[in-house]
Amino acid sequence: MDFFTLNANTTVQVPEQLNTPIQYALDMFVRDMENVFESKPLVNAENETGDVILLSYDEGSLGNKLESFSIRFTKHDERTVMTIKGSDDLGMVYGLLHISKTYLGIDPFWYWADLKAEKKDSVYIPIEDFDSPRPAVRYRGWFVNDEVCLIGWKREYPPTKEVWYPVFEALLRSGGNMVIPGTDLPKEGIHWDLASEMGLWITHHHAEPLGAEMFKRAYPDKQASYASHGDLYEDLWEEAIQKQKDKKVIWVLSFRGQGDEPFWKQDPSYDTPHKRGRLISNVIKKQFEMIKTYVDNPVCCVALYGEISELYKSGNIEVPEGVIKVWADNGYGKMVSRRNGNEDFRINSLPEGKEKGEQGTYYHVTFHDLQASNHLTMFPASPSLLVDELEKVLEAGGDDYLLLNSGNIRMHLYPLDIVSEMWNKGRVDVGEHIEQFVARLYASHHTEIVDVYNQYFHCTIQYGKHADNRAGEQFYHHPARRMISHWIQGKHSENLDKLNWATGRIPFRQQMQWFKSKCENSLELWMALREKCTQLLEKLSEDDKQRLEDQLFIQIELHYSGCAGLIKLCQSYEYARQEKYPEAFVLASQAIWDYQKGFEALRKSEHGKWKDFYRADWLTNVEWTLESLETLRRYLRMHGDSPHFFAWYKEYVMPETEKYIYLENTHREPLTNDELARKLEDRLSL
Repeated sequence: MDFFTLNANTTVQVPEQLNTPIQYALDMFVRDMENVFESKPLVNAENETGDVILLSYDEGSLGNKLESFSIRFTKHDERTVMTIKGSDDLGMVYGLLHISKTYLGIDPFWYWADLKAEKKDSVYIPIEDFDSPRPAVRYRGWFVNDEVCLIGWKREYPPTKEVWYPVFEALLRSGGNMVIPGTDLPKEGIHWDLASEMGLWITHHHAEPLGAEMFKRAYPDKQASYASHGDLYEDLWEEAIQKQKDKKVIWVLSFRGQGDEPFWKQDPSYDTPHKRGRLISNVIKKQFEMIKTYVDNPVCCVALYGEISELYKSGNIEVPEGVIKVWADNGYGKMVSRRNGNEDFRINSLPEGKEKGEQGTYYHVTFHDLQASNHLTMFPASPSLLVDELEKVLEAGGDDYLLLNSGNIRMHLYPLDIVSEMWNKGRVDVGEHIEQFVARLYASHHTEIVDVYNQYFHCTIQYGKHADNRAGEQFYHHPARRMISHWIQGKHSENLDKLNWATGRIPFRQQMQWFKSKCENSLELWMALREKCTQLLEKLSEDDKQRLEDQLFIQIELHYSGCAGLIKLCQSYEYARQEKYPEAFVLASQAIWDYQKGFEALRKSEHGKWKDFYRADWLTNVEWTLESLETLRRYLRMHGDSPHFFAWYKEYVMPETEKYIYLENTHREPLTNDELARKLEDRLSL
């Protein structure tokens, strides 16, 4: 078999006038070549010394296959020419990135996993025609909706190109073509323009229809009421349309209230499903007509999310023909309606079938609901559940659109990779995929690493009866802070309503016991997995060790430390109920020390380019769980050790020979909370 030789002598020939998406892809490819061959390839050189890569637009041979490419080979003298023909800009982008991934070995997540390119002298590519397969999903991409880590990573705000470029590059390398870059970021940010320049379709958050500025940002002194200020809303929509009309946009038609909640919370005159649905239907129709005034054949969708889904299913919302209906999972991977506070109706949210028009889904591998969701850690349910649900979506006709809530990328690589394979191929074998994924990221000990990854999903807390009722790390933080606040406010006799989603309506003490029991059931699993991972880390090379720490061990530590800390918090409460305040103080201190391990794991992961990456952990907010616990143990120390903060030291720590002869004016200074807790811990055998 003949081969095309790819090496430092390869020349790349490109059209003289390059559209920006192709220029960005060419920049990536040149960088990839340099990283592998330690030399940049020549671009548009007149004197070619090696084989040639020729980029060109297709002139019809690809038919109507949008965003596709073909690879063909020809001989010119002694050189072989590889011609990459793209049906359009993205077709050519995908063609170049296909060569990078398949032959140069550049992983889609090389940046996020700190993967170094393998140095080579030459790569030999079989001379075989190749036509890109049609992706299983037409519009496919990420909603970068955990951007708090991204906005806190660097000091510049809004985030600069340095932050957004690696996000969009990874998406393109994963075969994605659509993005929502963040939520409610300042208009002057680079995120929208850069995504568009790199060839991605832009779409919008359902709380920001058409990508328009939120009403209360533009008009803070006016009521957010379409009935009262419809003209002002429409001005904002028209401004957004004018700004984006020449870009590739998938327009989101919607009408929700300010702050991503039902609009009738701000306009209570809409007090029936019929009134609410009629307004939403009229607004969607109006938005659709406005777009068609400026854009020929616009691509539009309606997010059937939350209350809009319920109104649609009850027949109170009409969606114009030709608009993609986008369904949503519940935030935990199941295609049912999301939990709303303590209500969890689990109404089926699968697409309705192709006979009902174009359809798709908005899916989460990371979520934030102030309850049990995951933000700093991976999707907590089984990867098989994720695959099964997306297969059902595709079988139900939802192959027109897949928007994945992707978080801030770094900690979600495994589920992101599963979904990218799903949107490209339409199916995933979970067992084969994890083996391939691990082999890409790690140089050795693959079987052991696969085992640790697989065990992770067996350790997450099963807090309810459904397969998707698996807890992310927020389970240990938001409920804990609510418990502390309820406790300190002296509401012991009152049920904590904000925890009823988990426990049901039971007394506060029993709610604490419920959480303690759930954590106790998983603590030994996390402890064993932590120990197994610790032993495995010692066997790995320095690069692989750092990668496994960053990608998985940090997540195990967050679960283990949170689980242990929440147990200690609940035990502290039990001692306090019995007025055993020194014991309660020690256990609250032990809770701090446990949670501190998760906080320290975040800090340890901020090495090199990741400096300050977790600085803006404002959703899970491990730091403020620690602050809350610190407040609690100070509160507990007021019960018996105040006002001199020497009583517990005297009673439990001071030698018997000193207790009755020391002088008040010479006794040592009060111990810090940590110092006192450590000494009491030993004396009280806790």
